Amino acid sequence: MTASAETPQKRPQRTAPAAAGARAVARHVLEVEAAAVRAVIRQLDAGFERAVTLIDGCRGRVVCTGMGKSGIIMRKVAATLSSTGTPSLFLHPAEAIHGDLGMVVAGDVVLAASYSGTTEELQRLAALLGRLAVPLVMITGHAASPLARVADIHLPVAIDREACPLGLAPTASTTATLALGDALAMAISAARGFTAEDFARLHPGGTLGRKLLRIAEVMHRDAELPQVAPTASMPETIHEMSRKGLGITAIVDREERLLGCLSDGDLRRALEADPGLMQRTAGAVMRPGAKTIEPDALASAALARMEAHHITSLFVRRPEGRLEGIVHIHDLWRLELF
Repeated sequence: MTASAETPQKRPQRTAPAAAGARAVARHVLEVEAAAVRAVIRQLDAGFERAVTLIDGCRGRVVCTGMGKSGIIMRKVAATLSSTGTPSLFLHPAEAIHGDLGMVVAGDVVLAASYSGTTEELQRLAALLGRLAVPLVMITGHAASPLARVADIHLPVAIDREACPLGLAPTASTTATLALGDALAMAISAARGFTAEDFARLHPGGTLGRKLLRIAEVMHRDAELPQVAPTASMPETIHEMSRKGLGITAIVDREERLLGCLSDGDLRRALEADPGLMQRTAGAVMRPGAKTIEPDALASAALARMEAHHITSLFVRRPEGRLEGIVHIHDLWRLELF
């Protein structure tokens, strides 16, 4: 009896030997791909250094390109370059020869990948790049291939075999190309002096970007900064605290140097001890020695300091004492720094 829609055939159950066979395939693939990456290390030559120098001095963008699986790899290489300080984009070679070549301009460098070195679309693109005087850095597995020969710089990624059990699907070759692309991006990034702070600026929405935010980027300043002169009356001081909504105010001199502060808690304790508090000035009641931090400090450092001292605000001031702003613990909690 044949199976119907109501009685679908059951798939055979997996057996332990089949699972063990899968692990054997996995080990084979990983070993072959690891060997391919080690082979790329041995093939590094002066061409790699020339490529780093060329791209480091590039006035335009790095235009990454490749067909098929190599194209997918080069999209990732373009993304890695861009995220580490080297402006880059991906250009599909077939689209390039049908109008998208306008994406390539003087000052750019083209970084292409073709393991065989014979990809027709890339050969046609290479001929057009020659007319534009745009240099071509070519990643291939065959130094004698047509694309390797016409390139300004050739980067070899020759492998012994693919990891595919049939020896057909691009596996080890694409892994080797990706690894070399990562190595190239990191070497260029190092040559440019790219820092963690630079990375954070390019990834403002990421966890690292938030952790590397500076106090100056999150503090309250100018009209949002609660501050009064030491001669301010207590009603004026309380009004300033209420209007700015941070539960604290700074006491500053004429040069805007921080003298002290008053918080909601300070006021409650002072009212209990002094019934005549409302007739006094801010300078007479203030708490000297307010906790401070510099504007160039990390936001994560400010949060750690506030939690260590069990306080909710830090005043931000320059080393010479001038008040710049204030940062509240709620501002930092919203950033989800940890």
